[in-house]
Amino acid sequence: MKTSPLVMRIQLGLFLSFSVLVLPSFIFPSVAIADYSASLEQELALDSSDHKQKFETLFTPEWNIELSDNISMTFIGHARWDNTKKLSNPASSHYSAPDSYATGNGPLYSSDSSEVSIREWYIDTESLGAYWRIGKQQVVWGQADGLKVLDVVNPQNYREFILDDFEDSRIPLWMVNTEIPIGENSNLQILWIPDLTYHAFAESGTEYEVSSPLFRPALPQGVPLLGFHEDKPSSPIKDSDFGVQYTTFYQGWDLTLNYLYHYQDTPVLYQQIGANGVSLSSEYERNHLAGFTASNAFGSFTLRTEVGYSSDTYHLNRSQPNQTPTNKGIHQSSEVSSVIGLDWQGLKDTMMSIQWFQSHLTKHNTDVVRPQNNHILSLLLKRSFINETWELEILALHGFDQQDGSIQSKLRYMLESDLSLWVGSDAFYGRKEGLFGQFNNKDRVLFGVEWSF
Repeated sequence: MKTSPLVMRIQLGLFLSFSVLVLPSFIFPSVAIADYSASLEQELALDSSDHKQKFETLFTPEWNIELSDNISMTFIGHARWDNTKKLSNPASSHYSAPDSYATGNGPLYSSDSSEVSIREWYIDTESLGAYWRIGKQQVVWGQADGLKVLDVVNPQNYREFILDDFEDSRIPLWMVNTEIPIGENSNLQILWIPDLTYHAFAESGTEYEVSSPLFRPALPQGVPLLGFHEDKPSSPIKDSDFGVQYTTFYQGWDLTLNYLYHYQDTPVLYQQIGANGVSLSSEYERNHLAGFTASNAFGSFTLRTEVGYSSDTYHLNRSQPNQTPTNKGIHQSSEVSSVIGLDWQGLKDTMMSIQWFQSHLTKHNTDVVRPQNNHILSLLLKRSFINETWELEILALHGFDQQDGSIQSKLRYMLESDLSLWVGSDAFYGRKEGLFGQFNNKDRVLFGVEWSF
């Protein structure tokens, strides 16, 4: 049963009041609040036909509390309300979470127009010669803009495809994050992640529902779908993820070595074709990810590189009438991904960056939908004007193999130090079969305001 807009407004208002006035003393009755901040954001998106794609209100309260000389706590809440219902789950009810979320993660409350959740909640402490962060959090690996190579510790919410900032679209996970200093310039990070939460994709019928044959199986024409089965990891101990990162500084280079043993956040859609039709099975598969990053500054230039090797990746085959029971419509291969970037800051208040993303499947055949090699070029421009009261950012991505891409732009004006206005646009181009081209009719312009307090 869906909640009426009036009731949703009342509930959101109660949450805002509860967050500001009641929650600190309810959760932390015996300590003083060391620091409180919040942001209130309103954003309007209009599509190419001047129809509202979203009219979204976001409220993000944050508390940073010193529990003792050696222990601090951070709590970040999140409330969203959008009455257009074009980006939300079309059918959800009170206290229900999308299937990709584990028990203990996901929204505390969700409906087709609103969501309330604990964004992050963790404790920082120092003990046994190490720094510990325990709780719900984000961990960022890698340095790439726009696309990811090693930044896969946290899954991502694709409610707005890749248009959201990574900071906002990452899904925080419950984990134990330990950092151990090694000498003066090195650090070892160890992650244990028992949180079985994976990518949250746009729901069927929403604006950014995936339609590309790169990710959605094309069933043989005239063959009925008999059923769909989802097999999801269920044991927080046996199915948990584990990661290690070694960081060091050597002769001007910032270097990392990375390893992650994890379930890939995108399920594999196996297809079983029988005499009467086809059955689909959604299963999550394990992967070993190993890689490194390196960056160094040379005057006004900064060179960055990032390389990742995945032992097992899974890709759709083209529809085959005589598909075998062994492959089930899926091609399995190891994959080498990389990005090399060059940043330039030779002009005052200006940063320009160019990046070249590459992806190579070590095994390939003509039945696989995606090409063996993928090449994507990105261009990023950031510039501030008039004592940083104006900020312009433009990010363009172009895929050479699919001949498609996206262009995002945002112009922000700082009306006050805590109040900003912006206008922006998101545009796609290319064939509908491509990663970006599948949304070539989803161009939009945006208007927003954010108040921090």
